[in-house]
Amino acid sequence: NGGHNLMGRETVRAIALKLGNAIAAPVLPYSPNNASADLPGTIGLTAPLFAEINEQVADQLIKTGFKNIVLMGDHGSGQKELKEVAEKLDQKYSSQGVRVVYCDEVYQKAQDDFDKWCADHGYSSGGHANISDTSEMVYLGGDKGWVRKELLPTAVGDPVPAPSERVERKINNGITGDARRASAALGERYFDMKVDYAVRQIRRLLEGNKATTVHP
Repeated sequence: NGGHNLMGRETVRAIALKLGNAIAAPVLPYSPNNASADLPGTIGLTAPLFAEINEQVADQLIKTGFKNIVLMGDHGSGQKELKEVAEKLDQKYSSQGVRVVYCDEVYQKAQDDFDKWCADHGYSSGGHANISDTSEMVYLGGDKGWVRKELLPTAVGDPVPAPSERVERKINNGITGDARRASAALGERYFDMKVDYAVRQIRRLLEGNKATTVHP
């Protein structure tokens, strides 16, 4: 429980520090999702409500004087809404010298490239709580109780579905794929990749601008 919130907070903090001119806004601990008795822990919002909350938070940041707002997310659900909110507010405020942009490379591009690196080096791929998620949690909070490391030898979940193939859940433990080889070293590689990708993209999107709020 809380994995995305924990990873999101550490990621956005590292991004802000590396940018050198940014402030990390509070992490929104909800995403477009639905609670499930099978996998308790999720508190979800509808997609429209998620979009409205992010829009209002960004609007409030602009009213306090920030000229650059970066929207990003650590969860797959909500990426579309963040992009749409950024485009809407950027169009609304750009004439006033305010930019609102969406950083997608911290999530999808970093994930895809890390999965490819794993495949090239003999590691398994997967989805939720797979080797990338688990490794990142071990790296960031392995000594804080974020991961039950004694269970890593048995961290195998449902099979990874082939493209366009629906796979019935069988193990139903929250893992998609095989996380047994998760490690702090892999987590550091993945985390650094996410931060580097985000910093490069944000600098590119906000070329020439200065004070920035990064909002996950």
